[in-house]
Amino acid sequence: MKKSDGLLGAMAALLLIGGCISTTTGSPERKANQGDAAELNYQLGARYYRKGDYDLARDRLELALEQNPKNGLAWSALGLTYEALGNVRLAEDAYDNAVRVAPREFKIQENYAVFLCRQDRYDDARKYFDKAIKAPTNDFSEQTYTNAGVCMMQKPDNVAAEEYLRAALERRPNYGEALLQMSVLSYETGDTLRARAFLQRYLGSNMPTATVLFHGIRIEEKLGDDTARREYTLQLLRDFPDSAEAESIRQSG
Repeated sequence: MKKSDGLLGAMAALLLIGGCISTTTGSPERKANQGDAAELNYQLGARYYRKGDYDLARDRLELALEQNPKNGLAWSALGLTYEALGNVRLAEDAYDNAVRVAPREFKIQENYAVFLCRQDRYDDARKYFDKAIKAPTNDFSEQTYTNAGVCMMQKPDNVAAEEYLRAALERRPNYGEALLQMSVLSYETGDTLRARAFLQRYLGSNMPTATVLFHGIRIEEKLGDDTARREYTLQLLRDFPDSAEAESIRQSG
């Protein structure tokens, strides 16, 4: 189980809406439609990002920002894109611009926090996670709390990680990602019974993945429950035969 799994939730914070691109060339009309064109280019650039077409995403987002440099979401999307292209310096410049032009937008704060965490700048990341959590428009703070918790697990600061994850579950008791990360944290801090309990809560309302089932196998191995371990193993081999986790089981005999 990778601790970074929970960070994937932050990518959903970027709003991606389809649209077409204006090709109007007349100067008066072009000026009149500048805002609409900028928005459409942002939308298309964000859609390219989600598809993994990072060069196209960069080009559209840069165009959108030429047309409207005050679009914080476009700056944030450009930061994600530059990061995917491996240019950390330009990614950070884009994120800095995003938080400068849209200081109250929680999605931007959270995306920047995730970026900083991936750069091992955990204390800086925590500041932006906290800003995103406190934003009055953040109706998905359980996701932000969880991402902050996973970041603190990577630091590692297990006390802070548990505080964030418990806050996520106070906000939404059945939030699957927080339950799963609490199980991972409990396992890694030696509380295997609690790890089992959180995993069972997770499985009560979520479909397992290969990674989740492998985590269950590790838990039951430590607890010495061969029956439960065998059940997880059979399910993993049956439902995810081509996974890396299944291959690891086969190689271990």
